[in-house]
Amino acid sequence: MSVPRSRRAVLAGMLTLAGAAQAAGDAPLAREPWPGAKVLRGERYVVIGHRAHSGLLADLAARAERARRKVAAIWGPVRPVILFPETDAGAEVLAGAGASDGLAAMATADRVIVVPSGYARLSRIGRDVVVAHELTHVATGATRGGRVPTWLSEGFADYVGYSGSGLDVRTVAAELAGEVRAGTLPDGLPGPADFAPGAARLPQVYEEAWLACRYIAGRFGERALVRLYGGGPSPGGSGPPSHGGDIEAVLGLSPAAFAAGWRDYLRRELG
Repeated sequence: MSVPRSRRAVLAGMLTLAGAAQAAGDAPLAREPWPGAKVLRGERYVVIGHRAHSGLLADLAARAERARRKVAAIWGPVRPVILFPETDAGAEVLAGAGASDGLAAMATADRVIVVPSGYARLSRIGRDVVVAHELTHVATGATRGGRVPTWLSEGFADYVGYSGSGLDVRTVAAELAGEVRAGTLPDGLPGPADFAPGAARLPQVYEEAWLACRYIAGRFGERALVRLYGGGPSPGGSGPPSHGGDIEAVLGLSPAAFAAGWRDYLRRELG
């Protein structure tokens, strides 16, 4: 079951939110941001909806719990607060940013905000992926910006989001797979400018980032991927946490050698 292209658009939205999210996320969250809001509280999550159907909120709460467990298993604890406004414009106000067109959700420093129209277009698997992706950003502090390279921030969030989804690699990375089969491989890891909203190869760029993280986890182990992000050693492991994004320190490879191995991995997985 494929994830619609509209699901991928949410990833680009994170970049436009980086500055605004800092200010919006630092403000205390009201228990009920809207009069008469519906509030669903789990042991470790809160879902708040504004004029949203109770069944839709209950479904979102179940996804939030699954996503929370997934993030906790790979990265560490997160206590999600997810807001479901009545309109897309309401989502923009909550996020402190505009232009939610094409997005399914947005993350600030301490919450996930659903964009109703974009979320409605997603498949069941797509909704699970999006919620887990955004909760990963909250858990890792990615919305504060600058901790790790953009490819690692977005690729890791997708790595967690797609974990356990059952989706085939060529299905998730359909656009990039088409390029690889045609004999075109990326010259190197994508840079910050490649993730700009509206960029011509935006789907491929996110797929490249995801597969870079998948390559790391497959070759060096998932804990190495977490350490590369700066999450510290695995439980029972040894050594201090590594600086985020330091490939040589964590993986023992030069950036050039890592990029070469990643390109070979793309060829094997997608060719």
